Amino acid sequence: MRQVVQLPLSHEEVFQGEAGQQIPYHRMYGKQYCVPALTVYSPSEIQELCTAAEAVDGIYCKVMRFIQQYMPDSFLEHQLGIHPGLIPTARMEMVTGGITRQDWIIGEAGPKCIENNTDTPTGIPEAAALENILVGLAEDTTLTGPSAEMDARIRECFRIWLEFYTEQGLQGPVTFTSFGEHVEDRTNTAYLMKRCQEAGYEVFYAALEELEIVPGEALYHRGREINLLYRLYPLEYLIDDRDETTGVDIGAALLELVREGRLGLMNPVQHVLMQSKGFMAAIWSLYERNEQTPEYCGFTLFDEAEMDVISRYLLPTYFSAEPFQLNAMPYVAKSYWGREGRGTLLLDGGTDNASRKQNIEHPLKEELEFKLATGAADEDEAEITAYYENQPKIYQQLVPMEQVVIETEDGAYSGYLLTGVFVIGGRLAGMLPRVGEKVTGDMAYYCAAAVRERMNDEEEKAWRTWD
Repeated sequence: MRQVVQLPLSHEEVFQGEAGQQIPYHRMYGKQYCVPALTVYSPSEIQELCTAAEAVDGIYCKVMRFIQQYMPDSFLEHQLGIHPGLIPTARMEMVTGGITRQDWIIGEAGPKCIENNTDTPTGIPEAAALENILVGLAEDTTLTGPSAEMDARIRECFRIWLEFYTEQGLQGPVTFTSFGEHVEDRTNTAYLMKRCQEAGYEVFYAALEELEIVPGEALYHRGREINLLYRLYPLEYLIDDRDETTGVDIGAALLELVREGRLGLMNPVQHVLMQSKGFMAAIWSLYERNEQTPEYCGFTLFDEAEMDVISRYLLPTYFSAEPFQLNAMPYVAKSYWGREGRGTLLLDGGTDNASRKQNIEHPLKEELEFKLATGAADEDEAEITAYYENQPKIYQQLVPMEQVVIETEDGAYSGYLLTGVFVIGGRLAGMLPRVGEKVTGDMAYYCAAAVRERMNDEEEKAWRTWD
């Protein structure tokens, strides 16, 4: 079982100072979110995750370009679930790389990437700032943090984006926006804003609700025109936004500014293609049909090394559950735009309808009931959950998650480890381990990553042995 190192301090002792300032949401939904402990990884695990995550990022970017250039609008709309109003701007070929977070399961078969958060990933201050604080509090001096380069990666990413936009004629201050009253989103946004400022750019923060758009003209904040915008707000939400007072289709008007070259967004709109869970099924479909791509576009899409990366680190993922049902294999059903585990079901792969209905796991049901019972959420939470569950789904092979025991304020908690890996500008930047249920929801615990640098061959061998 993976080692977890408990810090010699209580939650309150850890978060009464700088740590609490960096992560004001160290408690969420009336319970502990950040635990004073460290999830320990071996050097070889970190090295493999680095190589694998960067290679998977390259696959994602390559397939994104292929889809932009060769696949019809009908594919984007139906297979990827892209709103028709997003398609013209999603086809715009912007600079690749960005701020993304892949989610990995480390198991007996090796590390597997189960999805990629490419549009609006969070957890950034936890990895970039809190991890270093927590590692520094450990009594074990052989532990180091794997996210030390994250700030530098963020600064470089903004530099690449903004140089690209300068070439497109978009200059001036960078405005950062999120819902002003959402503490987690605002903290993540403010953290990125500070790194952009450190890179030498003028920055402003504007609460999302304070932005004003004049269709065909510009986006404004208190009379100041905005040409460059980082937004922690999902595009699949934005496209449906309408001003109830004026009747203006806000999302459509904003995307028109992007299409006309009057507004630069970060992450660029093209990232919505990769955010769709359908994108994972598209990669697997292209992988299985790699020898046929010359007939369609005149070249073979993946080379041998890329085929090896896909087979080694990605999972069979389809637009239909049939491949798993025919072989009675356990699988996961994921909503196209599911977030924080919402809209995800675990199924045992039974071959008949009756058995499938009896063997569906709703892993986040207890979390929802807890939120409603404790007042951490209102009835709107049930509506939000229904929104995700009613979306079209893709189907992915189920692989077991590693079980981990951590100490919480409520006692020992036995959960499942999901390892988030930030890839920023195409390079590994940091890690976000969370321990939760079989599907990682927004009530999972953050247990910072650490690497045990000095490990002999015998210790490494024992480390790789699964109980």
